[in-house]
Amino acid sequence: MSDFALAPNRIDLERWSQLPVVEQMGNIGSEVGRTLKARRQGRDFWPPLVRALDLFEATAGCLVQNHSHRTKEILRAKDQFLQAVFVKDDPGIEKYFTWFGIAARLRREQKETFITRDEKSVSGEY
Repeated sequence: MSDFALAPNRIDLERWSQLPVVEQMGNIGSEVGRTLKARRQGRDFWPPLVRALDLFEATAGCLVQNHSHRTKEILRAKDQFLQAVFVKDDPGIEKYFTWFGIAARLRREQKETFITRDEKSVSGEY
């Protein structure tokens, strides 16, 4: 284990709760990937692991608060992630989160396209 104290990461829960679930899952996926990559390379994986767990908890908290049916899914994904880290490496968990990252990126790009389109129509360029 590393020499630093395992302190919880500071997450702006208000801002986090305003993100769509797909964005939250994409962000969690980044930390999942960092954790597993560091573990496979024999490097210190505790910082991204702690960050990933904090993000899982923040997302689960948001979902519980909203009575979402997705709460079970996020908790199951967290369990699978921990299994991949401590029991048996499973590249499937990374693939699962990769799709959220792709979806989040496409969503942002689509949103930017609509904003650009609206700006052009307002200015009379469209």
